[in-house]
Amino acid sequence: MKAAFLALSLLGQPAIPISDRVPVFNVEALCRDVSADDKASGLALAQDADECVRDETLAQQQLSSTWLTVPGPARESCEGEAAAGGIQSYVDLLTCLQMAGWANPAPSPAVPLRGASKTRNTKS
Repeated sequence: MKAAFLALSLLGQPAIPISDRVPVFNVEALCRDVSADDKASGLALAQDADECVRDETLAQQQLSSTWLTVPGPARESCEGEAAAGGIQSYVDLLTCLQMAGWANPAPSPAVPLRGASKTRNTKS
């Protein structure tokens, strides 16, 4: 067993299996915190916590339908990027997979998804 683990480690394979499920992020708490921080900072594009949760939920639903079609290394890489800096955002995870060409963009909503994305305050 130890030899198999060592062999996998040496081959660059992850020691922890990659999940077959979309990761679970606590978007309600995150969106409350992000919204409060945006408002306290006086940002012109501060987003309401309810809008943030709606965007994150829509992104999570889109991820659920494509997650298993994405190769494990791409899921792992984008999951790490989406959780960087302590902000775990489904919008960032979906965007990463779309930019890598693994997730088809859903029909664009009237307003782009912002959620708790690290780029939520940039103009589209």
